[in-house]
Amino acid sequence: MRFPSPSRGWGALPVSPGPGAASLATLDSPPGRALRGVASGSPLVTNLFGRVLRALAVIIVPLALVGCGVNDIPTKQETAKARWADVQADYQRRADLIPNLVATVQGYAQQERTVLVEVTSARARATSVNINADQLNDPAAFQRFQQAQDQLSASLGRLLAVSEAYPDLKSNQNFLALQSQLEGTENRIAIARRDYNEAVRDYNTTLRVFPTSLWAGTFYRSAKPMQLFTASEGAQTAPTVRFDLGPSSATPPAAAPGSPPPAPNAATP
Repeated sequence: MRFPSPSRGWGALPVSPGPGAASLATLDSPPGRALRGVASGSPLVTNLFGRVLRALAVIIVPLALVGCGVNDIPTKQETAKARWADVQADYQRRADLIPNLVATVQGYAQQERTVLVEVTSARARATSVNINADQLNDPAAFQRFQQAQDQLSASLGRLLAVSEAYPDLKSNQNFLALQSQLEGTENRIAIARRDYNEAVRDYNTTLRVFPTSLWAGTFYRSAKPMQLFTASEGAQTAPTVRFDLGPSSATPPAAAPGSPPPAPNAATP
């Protein structure tokens, strides 16, 4: 490197281009100006960043809502409705068997018309009181339906007890088959009601617990708690057990069904 003479001055000092000069030249080029635009927040970068945020929102927000249970309420509501359909199917199966049972018993128990009429009337009431899945949150309608079905169950119990007084009926194959079918149907009804109560309990709990209670108050305001099956009236009373091993001297033995009335006692002088 040569030192300048006083006559030439510092302006004539030759300077060789170095790395710094190359960098400055690069920044003055179009790619360099683009890089400076990226660093300074140009509209292109802002639009690109907004698109990325929207794409992430489309992916993350639904996953977050699912994780918070936004779909739990309609899912459990439909499950409870499906269990209710099972209950109705078993009730309908019982109603279809009753006419055959009544006809079989009627051929033997000619004098038990009161019980037969009661069963027939109870079946008519039970089949006339209908409730659909949209009325499961109506306590009055649900109570009417349950009472009608409980009355039919009580009448069937009295009808089946008639067979104890008719030995021929007890050995009749048609009666035994229908009795077995009805007993199996009653067990199926009990299981269906239990499954329905469990599904309704799960659904009603979902409406009350956090965070699904937030969705119940916003997205699913029409979702109301459903009604549960309860024990019938008098179910808490223990049955009375009696052991009558022999006829009582005070009470005469009951006459067999179909026998003529006893003759009146002769008057004593």
